Amino acid sequence: MEKKHWFKTYIYIWVGQFVSLISSSAVNFAIIIWLSLEFKSAEVLAYAAIAALLPQAMIGPFAGVYIDRWDRKKVMIFADAFIATCTLLMTFTLRDGNIQLDLMYLLMVCRSLGSAFHQPAMQAIAPLIVPEDELLRVSGINQILQSVSSIAGPALGALAIANLPINQVLYLDVIGAAFAIISLLFISIPYIKSDSKASIHQVWRDLKLGFLAIHENKGLNRMFLYSIIATMGIMPVAIMFPLMTIEHFGGDKFEMSVIEIIWGIGMLIGGSLLSIFKVTYRKVLMLNCMHILLGLTFVLSGILPAKMFIIFVALTGFGGAAMSIFSAVFMTIIQEQIAPNMLGRVFSLYFSFAIIPSLIGLLFAGNIADSIGVANAFIIAGGLCILLGIVSFMTPSLMLLGENRNTEQVNS
Repeated sequence: MEKKHWFKTYIYIWVGQFVSLISSSAVNFAIIIWLSLEFKSAEVLAYAAIAALLPQAMIGPFAGVYIDRWDRKKVMIFADAFIATCTLLMTFTLRDGNIQLDLMYLLMVCRSLGSAFHQPAMQAIAPLIVPEDELLRVSGINQILQSVSSIAGPALGALAIANLPINQVLYLDVIGAAFAIISLLFISIPYIKSDSKASIHQVWRDLKLGFLAIHENKGLNRMFLYSIIATMGIMPVAIMFPLMTIEHFGGDKFEMSVIEIIWGIGMLIGGSLLSIFKVTYRKVLMLNCMHILLGLTFVLSGILPAKMFIIFVALTGFGGAAMSIFSAVFMTIIQEQIAPNMLGRVFSLYFSFAIIPSLIGLLFAGNIADSIGVANAFIIAGGLCILLGIVSFMTPSLMLLGENRNTEQVNS
């Protein structure tokens, strides 16, 4: 497969996704501020997160089967258009200060359905375009784009929510989706055609093949398992960052913005390191170390006294860097281990497997915050991450992952 002009192709993808990421980040942060200040409830934030994640988790594995069959460029275009349409409809639910949470949750569910197709398709196109020895560098650049959007997005979101009603702020997401769609129209992405028909029996068969691609690679399935367990503990805590800032450290809109921006700066640094320097040591070592580093930032944040907000800011930056490197390395290992025609369903299965257990934690997020406190929740989640990082170093199949990549790669 010809990959000589991969960088030129990815320039178009990066430009469109960059604008889309910034606008989405701005809108997401504006919604968080709005929900946090309007309701001051971890329960409301948890329900919003569930509405945004559960549908994606439920249909994700089936979406992955079709992503591997369909033209991935068209999948991304139609998914972006559908998500933008849902956002546009959401503006009417919040018009004139009329808060209809049930309808807002429903539209977030619809947006999640679109994301179930878009996110795995985006991850699955890289091996079709990029030479294998450049995959980690591309993942690093993707993390840079996400990082810059994490820095600029909250600043833009805070500015927007301070000057505009929430329903008008949502238009930013629609504009960003339009940019992403237009950029995709200028490029060509290889299309791996499937001769088999999309019957129910065949879909189940393809889904099973995707599961076996993970299960039969012992190192890979252990990596998935540990990441899923970590996500189950981290997800409830992740939505509590605004409450941690407000309740534990006595912050407000400005401090919330600072935390979001610093997290983005940390991610930017992590992604930049991967894109600038050629990584010569094994990726699995980086993966395990980032697990431990992220856990340490959570634990230390939880034990800080309320007057040490500036230390919380610094720890958040380190956490962002650890998360950026972890995500880039994790995705690259999957792209190296799994054949391109299987990536759509494998990424979809992972996203679903990671999300569904974490929703259990989200359901109890309000009770967790009320019963043990937000700070203690940070300590517990961080301790879990550290433990999993240590266990990863003690798992032989995981530590061998990547050493015999050519012989381990799974083919359908």
